[in-house]
Amino acid sequence: MLQLDGITLHFGERPLFDGVSTTINPGERIGLVGPNGAGKSTLLKIIAGEQEADSGSVNMSNAATVGYLPQDGVEPDPDLTIFEEVERAFTEILELRYRQTELQQKLDTLEPDSPDHKKAVEEFGQVQYQMEHSGSYTLGAEIERVLMGLGFNESDFTRSTTEFSGGWLMRIALAKLLLKKPTYLLLDEPTNHLDIESLQWIESFLKNYDGAVIIVSHDRAFLDSVTTRTLALRRGNLDDYAGNFSFYEKKYAEEQELLKKQYENQQKEIKQTQEFIDRFRYKATKAKQVQSRIKQLEKMEEIELDQEQSEITFRFPSPQRSGQVVLKLENLVKKYGENTVFDGIDYEIERGDKIAVVGPNGAGKSTLIRILAGLEPITSGKREVGYNVTVGYFAQHQAEELNPKNNALDEMHLAGSGEPETKLRTILGCFLFEGDDVFKKVGVLSGGEKSRVALAKMLLNSGNFLIFDEPTNHLDMQSKNILQQALQQFEGTLMIVSHDRDFLDPIVNKTLEVQPGYIKTWLGDVSYYLEKKSEERAAEDESAKSQTKKKNQTSTDPTEGMSRKEQRRYEAEKRNALSKKIKPLKKRLEELENSIEEIELRKAEIEKSMADPNFYDDEDHVKEVSIEYESIKTESAEKMEKWEQIAGRIEHIETSFDKEYSSAN
Repeated sequence: MLQLDGITLHFGERPLFDGVSTTINPGERIGLVGPNGAGKSTLLKIIAGEQEADSGSVNMSNAATVGYLPQDGVEPDPDLTIFEEVERAFTEILELRYRQTELQQKLDTLEPDSPDHKKAVEEFGQVQYQMEHSGSYTLGAEIERVLMGLGFNESDFTRSTTEFSGGWLMRIALAKLLLKKPTYLLLDEPTNHLDIESLQWIESFLKNYDGAVIIVSHDRAFLDSVTTRTLALRRGNLDDYAGNFSFYEKKYAEEQELLKKQYENQQKEIKQTQEFIDRFRYKATKAKQVQSRIKQLEKMEEIELDQEQSEITFRFPSPQRSGQVVLKLENLVKKYGENTVFDGIDYEIERGDKIAVVGPNGAGKSTLIRILAGLEPITSGKREVGYNVTVGYFAQHQAEELNPKNNALDEMHLAGSGEPETKLRTILGCFLFEGDDVFKKVGVLSGGEKSRVALAKMLLNSGNFLIFDEPTNHLDMQSKNILQQALQQFEGTLMIVSHDRDFLDPIVNKTLEVQPGYIKTWLGDVSYYLEKKSEERAAEDESAKSQTKKKNQTSTDPTEGMSRKEQRRYEAEKRNALSKKIKPLKKRLEELENSIEEIELRKAEIEKSMADPNFYDDEDHVKEVSIEYESIKTESAEKMEKWEQIAGRIEHIETSFDKEYSSAN
C-alpha cells in the first residue's frame, strides 16, 4: 500500500496542505477532486516524487512503482518515431537487447581461455534467461494494441513525433504509462485530448487495470464510470468518500447542509455569549461569569462554511433572430493536396439546433467546423450562410492570439462589447479569475488560463450561431457548470465539438457523427448516440451471423435427386479429389510437425542443462550451447509460422471444396 503521512506544504503563508494523510490500497480506483487551486496537481507531483513537501512523507514498498501523467509539458524525442518513443518506456528490455548483442560480439573477439571470456559467457546466460521472462517477444504487439486504442492508426507508428500536435503527444505519453503498468498510476486530466472512441477504450482499460489509479479530472461521466473512491481536497484537508464522484457530490451536499445548521447554532451561541459579556462586563458581581464566557469564546473553534459556488451565473444576451436555415453545405468537397477529407457532403443547420460533434480524431471534426465558421476554404461545392446569421467561433488556438503584454481585464475591454468593468470582472470570475487575478499579464498565464480568457472574451461578442471546439478542456467543475447553464439558456444555435458527455447531454438535441469520408446526424444527445451506435454494431453482428446461417441452410445439396449408388460414387470421387488436392500439403505439415517435435526436445534438453549451476563452468561449452539455443529458438518460431500457414491453407481448402467441386460437376 501507499501511505501519505502528515503531508504539509505552504505557498507563502497559506497552507496548501495541512498535515494530509491517507492510504491508497492496491487496485483502488480513486478520483482526486476539489476546487481550482486546492492543490490536486501538486499532491500528485508529491506522490510521484517530483515535488517536495515542507514536512510529512510518502511511504510505499521498495518493489512498488509510480507512473505520473502531467497535464502538459510532455517532450518526446524528436529523432524517434511514435513506436520508438513508446518503446523507450521499456528501458530494461531495451538494455537487455543491447547487452545481448554486445555480449555476442564480445564473445567472438575474446580468447576462450581468458577470464573475461568466462565472465562474458556467464553474463550471456543470465541475460538470455532475463530476456525469456521480460516480455520482450510480446512487447511489439502490446504497444500496437494500446496505441490503436488511443486513436493512432498503424500508419502513424513510423511517423516522427514532431509531426503530431500537443494533444497527440499527450496520448503518446499516456500510452507509455499504460504499457509500463506501474503499481500506482497518477493521471492529471487524462481525457483532455481524447475523442469519444478513445475515451471509451481508456475507461475499459482502467477498469481492468491491475494497479491502483488516482485520477484528477473535470469529466464527471469519466470519474463516475471509472472510480470507486473519492478524495476531496478543500482548505488544506483531504476528505475520504467511499464512492464515485456522484456519490461524493451527494454526501458532500448533505454534510454542508448539516454544517450550515451547526454554523447557525454556533453563531447564535456566539451572539448570546457576546451579549452577556457586553451587558455585564463592568458589573463586579458578574465578573467571574464574564471571564468564564470570554475564555469560552477564545477556546471555541469556529465553524467555516465553504463558499457558495452556485450563486455565480452567466447569461448570454438575447441574440438577434436568424432565418430558419442557419447554414447549408451542398456537395461540399474538401482536399488537402491528394488527401480528400470530405467528398460531396450535404448538411443543413436550422435555427435552434444544439449540435454535438463527435467522431475519431483525424476524421475531420475541426476541419468541418472551421468550414462552417467560414475560416477554412472549400475545394468545391457551396457554403451558404442564412439570413441575419452572425457566427461566433472558439478554438483552443485563439488563446495564442491574445496580446502577452495585456492583462486579462485589458483583453476583455478589447472585445468592444461596451460592458461595464464590473460585468467584465464577473465574467472573468466565472472562469476562475478572481480578485487581482484579472490583472495578471497574458504572458505569464498558463495555457489553460489563456484558453479561459479567450473563451470569456468570445462570449462578449457571441453572435446567434456559436461554434465551440473543445471549450471545456481547461475548465474546472464550477466553470463548466456556469458555461453549461449559460448554453442551456442560449436562444440561438449551437455547435460544440467535445468528448465530455456530462457537459453536452443537457445542452444538445442533435449529435453529428463525423467519420472518415462521411457524416451522419443522430436526433438525440451524446448518450443517445452512443447507445444507438452500440445497438447498431450489435445488429450488424447479428445480421452477419444470420446471413451466414441462412447461406448455409439454403445451400443446395448436389446429391439431391441421385440414386443411393450414384450418391456413394459422387462422395467417393469428391473424397479422392480432395485428398489429391491436399495430400502434398498434409505431407509437408507432417514433416514440419516431426521437425518441430525434435527441436522442442532439444530445446528442453538445453534448458534443463542451463538450469544446472555447473553448466557455466566450461565457457567453451556454454558459448557453443548458447549459440545453438538461440538458433533453434529462431528455427522453431519459423517452422511454427510455416505450420500455421499450411494448416490454414488446408482448412480453407476443406471449407470451400464442397462448393467448388459441386460447381465443377
